[in-house]
Amino acid sequence: MNLTYLLLALGMLLIPILLLFVKKTNLNQTIKFAIPAVLVTGLLFSFFATLFVIFGAWVFNPTYLSGISIWLIPAEEMLFYMTSCLAGIAIYQGLNVFFPENSLDKFSLSMSNLMLGICIAMLFFAHLKWYSTVTFGFLFILILYIEYVNKLRFSYRFYRAYVLSLVLFYIAYGVISLLPVISYKDTLDLRIGYIPFESHFYFMGMLLLSVYLFEWFKSRAKG
Repeated sequence: MNLTYLLLALGMLLIPILLLFVKKTNLNQTIKFAIPAVLVTGLLFSFFATLFVIFGAWVFNPTYLSGISIWLIPAEEMLFYMTSCLAGIAIYQGLNVFFPENSLDKFSLSMSNLMLGICIAMLFFAHLKWYSTVTFGFLFILILYIEYVNKLRFSYRFYRAYVLSLVLFYIAYGVISLLPVISYKDTLDLRIGYIPFESHFYFMGMLLLSVYLFEWFKSRAKG
């Protein structure tokens, strides 16, 4: 049994734990909305990971795993999704409290349209690759829904939280790709360091879904 990946997943909890003690963030009051959001997101992305394993796009290295599996993926993978989403929501909530200014929101639709364009381009060039297709296909549908169907407006606040969350992303995915905990067999030949280009957008989709669900649960509670 190796606890490398498990410790990495649990390490993502450091940020939400710290912010729980910062009363101004109100994270202790909104955590009840974050928990179901990260559970749903974790289950969905665990399903994606299972597909990648089935079709040979991902191979997990047992050297760094506990040996406990859920579906066809390590239990640590599902835990990592949930803890990293919780950390992202904590960053999102903290930024909203400490920097409530929302004047740049007028540019969020342009940013989303740019992301939709990138998704379309990547789907065109990498439609035969499972990781690329699922990543950009899901992100395209999610952004399209949030910007043009959904009535909750939070895109600017999400994008700034995503940018800050990239610090966590490069630490966590850097370790995952460098060791490697996961070997990526079906990706574009584009990497930033050891990290596949697609992983940046996979992480974005994961964070965006969790933030959307977080906001949705809050709006439902308000009636």
